[in-house]
Amino acid sequence: MSVPVRVERRGHVLEITLDRPKVNAIDILASRALGEAFVTLRDDPELRVGIVTGAGDRVFSAGWDVKAAQSAGGDRLRWWKEDYGPGGFAGLTDLWDLDKPVIAAVNGHAIGGGLELVLACDLVIAAEHAEFRMPGMSLGILPDSGGIQRLPHRLPHNVMMELFLLGRPLPAAEAWRHGFVNAVVAKDQPLPTARQWAETIAAGAPLTVQALKEALRKMDGMGVRESFDLLRGGGLPLYEKALDSEDSKEGMRAFAEKRKPVFKGR
Repeated sequence: MSVPVRVERRGHVLEITLDRPKVNAIDILASRALGEAFVTLRDDPELRVGIVTGAGDRVFSAGWDVKAAQSAGGDRLRWWKEDYGPGGFAGLTDLWDLDKPVIAAVNGHAIGGGLELVLACDLVIAAEHAEFRMPGMSLGILPDSGGIQRLPHRLPHNVMMELFLLGRPLPAAEAWRHGFVNAVVAKDQPLPTARQWAETIAAGAPLTVQALKEALRKMDGMGVRESFDLLRGGGLPLYEKALDSEDSKEGMRAFAEKRKPVFKGR
């Protein structure tokens, strides 16, 4: 039996590859394996950035493995009642305490739950041939693993409704114009580009990067004054930790000494 998820450490970066031929669909076992990988990223202090991609060059992920769910029986539409592992579906869509950035290297089409996995990432690099689709209406399935929660914040309303109601594909170039993806690259470049970006992030102060994610998550939906009150009132423990860290002192020293800082994550 093949392993549905491959994990590789590259210095401070964890690469996670969904590998389920032919379309990288996500069943319960694959979801659990993804969850274990993202928990490793969360809990290992030596890891600073994650990359998630799909095997091959045609499909990043076709999302929820409907055939496997159908053959297994049970109430699979209420997926959260099943043990999809830490982080919920695809290991990341409900992993609220992951304060390390994740880059999606979208090597091909991201469909349904595959698109929801992309939505849970912090940066998105898409191959020029990639498309994003949300076919839930045609299947009688509401995309509730991040689709209806996150997509309204990432696309103009009318475009979002086309994806939901018409199921029409969103090409990578159009997704970039709407700000949905950060970069569109050649067919073989999503992963190499993601590696370059990950190395840049990993070279920064890791506690400060984590504090950024914590702050953005907790301030989401707040007004400006409320956000200031949260920060000044000690409601952001990672922010407080970063302020008092050795890395913050190293960063200022390195700037004064005109050299590159050496951050240690403490």
